[in-house]
Amino acid sequence: MESPPECRQESPALTEAAAEFLRLIGPEELERCLFAETLEVVAAGDQPRDRAGGQRWVAARWAPYERAGEPVRSCLLVQAGTRSRQDGVPGSSTLKAYVTPQLETLEQEEQERLELRAHPVERRTHMVSHQHGMTVTKTLREGEAEPQCQSFSYGWAKLRGLLPEGASLLLLRVLACRQAVPSGLIFPAIDTEGHLCTSSYRALGIQRQAVGSVEAEVFVIERVVHTSTGISTVWHSSFLPSGRLARLVQVGCPMLVLLQDESILGETGGVEPPPPFPKQPLDWEEDIQLCSWFLDRKEELQASHATYIQQHPELRALLADFLQALLLQQPL
Repeated sequence: MESPPECRQESPALTEAAAEFLRLIGPEELERCLFAETLEVVAAGDQPRDRAGGQRWVAARWAPYERAGEPVRSCLLVQAGTRSRQDGVPGSSTLKAYVTPQLETLEQEEQERLELRAHPVERRTHMVSHQHGMTVTKTLREGEAEPQCQSFSYGWAKLRGLLPEGASLLLLRVLACRQAVPSGLIFPAIDTEGHLCTSSYRALGIQRQAVGSVEAEVFVIERVVHTSTGISTVWHSSFLPSGRLARLVQVGCPMLVLLQDESILGETGGVEPPPPFPKQPLDWEEDIQLCSWFLDRKEELQASHATYIQQHPELRALLADFLQALLLQQPL
């Protein structure tokens, strides 16, 4: 199969401030960013709360990354998902990205699905790096129609400092833990259409916002994705000092994401955690987040075991000798 032709699109520039910031991210900072969190999706503004609802979760951890013909690499696995309902219409989105400690994206897949009863819509965006650069494949499926696919290929010269969605989630956590955003922090990115664009970050300062029934100090960061068509998408993310997200607002969107669990504030010294509630039964097979973690972890362990067996052919002989000796001893 031939690779898609390389796009002749003008390359968005990585600013010196952004390049320097990436160089200075250390392993200890990344370790502070490896945690999972779950927030609530609610209606924004004065809209009735029952107009929208759902959950959003984000998790980051170390994981092996395997590709045929290449050695296994240890990288950061970033996963996120949203399941919500607006005006009675359910929708969901998922993100899975493998990112190096230098925040370089090896592979990323995003999926969005709108569960319209008569005409469901599903969008997938897959990007994977290779020796020549990166290939982005977009797939759109509407109802029972055949999927429509588009592919874009970009050379490495255009991708210096590229920061797609998964790497951006890690960057935001690093900025939140530092409680500071350098001026001129602009990175190349890829928009929802698969085209190169830029994303900029700036601090909006310390504010006080509600977390459940209490108020807490949060550090607010603005992220703007600037497309080549002149349309910009703006997000305001509010973070606790621990790097955990307290609020996420997409400007102009009728929904927002809120942290409702006040016990998280105990990690930052904000308030005393509330008394523990009785343990509730948990059916992990029905929980989308836990089920996703379980299946991903199962696949990783199986792949790791198979790789280890392939790399150590003497293991089978050792096990055979051990079992033979065990049978000769005939233990009670």
